[in-house]
Order: sequence, then structure tokens, then C-alpha cells
Amino acid sequence: MIDLTDVGKRLDVYVAEREGITRSAAAKLTENGQVTVNGNTVSKNYRLREGDTVETVIPAPIPDKALPEAMPLDIVYEDKHLLVVNKPKGMVVHPAAGNPSGTLVNALLYHCGESLSGINGVIRPGIVHRIDKDTSGLLVVAKTDEAHLSLAEQIASHRFERQYRALVNGHLKEDSGRIDRPIGRHPVDRKKMAIVKDGRPAATNYHVLASLEHADYLALQLETGRTHQIRVHLSSLGHPLLGDTVYGGGRTKFEQSHESLLCGQCLHAKTISFAHPQTGDIMRFDSPLPDYFAELLRLLGGTSLEETI
Repeated sequence: MIDLTDVGKRLDVYVAEREGITRSAAAKLTENGQVTVNGNTVSKNYRLREGDTVETVIPAPIPDKALPEAMPLDIVYEDKHLLVVNKPKGMVVHPAAGNPSGTLVNALLYHCGESLSGINGVIRPGIVHRIDKDTSGLLVVAKTDEAHLSLAEQIASHRFERQYRALVNGHLKEDSGRIDRPIGRHPVDRKKMAIVKDGRPAATNYHVLASLEHADYLALQLETGRTHQIRVHLSSLGHPLLGDTVYGGGRTKFEQSHESLLCGQCLHAKTISFAHPQTGDIMRFDSPLPDYFAELLRLLGGTSLEETI
């Protein structure tokens, strides 16, 4: 419980003084949901009141540089400019607090040595775009700065194609559509993203491939690549991804009875297409659905679905 002398003080100022850190660091902790007042997340400019209890979680330090680790990689394509990797569900892309090792970057450093783009720094070498820990599928990795810049420009100009497959709770009203809703940090839970009025523009196109028992099987194509974009957009329609407990999934009897199979959102980055940074040739790669996803389709009555759809 705070002292009476701290009543009226801004939360970030109080945390900075108590923890012996800078005010900006305290503000960042608050924005990331690592500071709570009476068990609730609040804004950094919250004014302390008599009787408030403030708890702070200081994350483990992030290493100055990611280290190589010998880990298996499913490499779909590789040349001296780039590589395409099929990331498994459960693997984090790059080191961060809570995941300092065992990431895709650690494995890439072991495989590629120093041959990775340095544009995103020593913690994210070669990483042009990301997918969430529990999302499986294809990622392109840049080996040179020139390749990185080219791929990043293609993403920014919507010439880099990214198609996903997903299973969502319930059945959408329309068989296809475009979700155009801005995304930003959640106003209360700073670990989450949300549809917010002043968020960054975000657009996702979807098409129902099959209407199954309890769920729809979707093909999705990104126009933008905001953090958690597909998860937030589908949740905003009232149809969260199966297994996505962060954005409203994981609550149905089917999900609860197959919790060990789901282990997070049911989302797979199936297809990517882009112009090769050096040759300009169009490169297209497709990843089969992982075993857990195929098994869920079978359990939902989608045994006759063709892999090509």
C-alpha cells in the first residue's frame, strides 16, 4: 500500500522512484501491463489514491545480442540473398523478455552464421516480418540488407502476398468480406491489441472455405500486417480463432475438450509470394497444414476437404 505522501502522484513517477528506474522505463512497464494498481492495469498518468496497492513486475533482461543455438529448421528455400522457413507452432520468432533463447533467430544464427541482414539489429537479424508464437507457417528471412529493404518495401506497398488458413468459432454471416478496422494498443490491457479509433489502418480479406460443425474454415489475405491483426479482426466480428484465449476463444465445449490439441490460436501462414530482391522473379511458396490443424478439421467434420483449397 502506498504512503500518504504519494497520494496524487503520477503512477509512472511513483514506479520510477520506487524501483530506481527512469520514468520512461516505468511508463513502458505500465503500457505493457507489468504495473497494476489494486490488481488492475491503468494508464501511466493515473493519479495515486489513498489505499492503492501498486505491484510491479520487472521482466528478465533481454540479452544484448542473440546467440546461435543448434535447433532444427524446416527450410523451404534458400539462396545467398534470403531463405524461407516454415515455423512450427510454439516457437517464438526473436528473443525478448521471457523468451531469451530457443527462438527462430537463435536457430537462424546457428544455420546462417553472420549471413543475415542487420537492419533490425542484433536481436532480430534477418527478420523482415513476424508471426505469433502459436501461429505456424511461412516466413521469409533476409540475408543481406539489400534483400531486407526490397522485401520490406514490397510489404509496405502491398506487393508481398500473405495468405493464411484459420478455424474460427461459429459461422460468419457473409461467405467473404473485407475487415477494415484500425488497430492499436488496448486502452486497458496493454499486453493486447484492439480496434481503436486512433489506431493504425488495418485491412484483412477473408473467404469461408467450408462451414463445419461449430466452426468456419477460412482463407485470409493480409493487406497490412499489424500486431495480432487477424486475431483482433476476427474477434471484432464475434468469431475469434479457435483456441485464442487472449481474444475470446477457448470457451466452447469443443475447445475445452481439445485444449491439448489447440494450445493457442488455430492459425497457419500457408502461402507467401514476392519478387526476388535480386532477380525480380516471382517466388511463391506453400506450406501444408500442420498435423494439429488437419486433425481439428477432421474432428469438425472436414474429412473431405482438399489440401489445395
